[in-house]
Amino acid sequence: MTRLEGAGESEDGPITRRRLLGAAGAGTALVAGCLGGGTEEDSGVEGHSDDAAADGGENRYGESLVDHPGDEPIAFVDGQQCPVCRMTPASYGGWHCQLAHENGEGAVFDTPGCLFAYYAYQPVEAPVTAGWVMGIEAGDLIDATEAHYVLVTDKRATADEPMGPNPRPFADREDAVAYLEDWDAEELTEDDVISLSDVGQEHAEIYRGNRLP
Repeated sequence: MTRLEGAGESEDGPITRRRLLGAAGAGTALVAGCLGGGTEEDSGVEGHSDDAAADGGENRYGESLVDHPGDEPIAFVDGQQCPVCRMTPASYGGWHCQLAHENGEGAVFDTPGCLFAYYAYQPVEAPVTAGWVMGIEAGDLIDATEAHYVLVTDKRATADEPMGPNPRPFADREDAVAYLEDWDAEELTEDDVISLSDVGQEHAEIYRGNRLP
């Protein structure tokens, strides 16, 4: 059994998938909160409306879109704002990432956890056609659409991360699987390695539950 599927963790432990889905089934929302070390001004947004996202209603993520040709990553510069947490991606070089839509719009993020939330609640109808994310071991941008993400969730082990916890991106699946043994904070299995196309609202709830539109 993976740690994400476990139960009975303490408040400071991993955010389990069973707890998440149980809360959703009861009609309540899991609030993950700003768990890490983000220091910029809080956006003040708490909770979200599934109905607004599903019915094409106003989605605040669209307020921070940028022009993005999608053929290569754009520069991270001052003035850009993460659409999820409103922090400045340029200030978080070890974590920042970006996505590009088919219509020439895009978004930049300070962390892959924010990228997950945006991907699950996209503010435009044009599909995501390209993206780049900082590889956890590569120390450089890798293809976000081809990357493999380890679903790290332990809050104590990620306390120093911006907006933590954050999924761990790897260019190669073998490296992602090898990381499972190196990560001692929680028990993970290969089921906890996913692709961007697998990301859904349950992952957005895990990583940025109080920053959803």
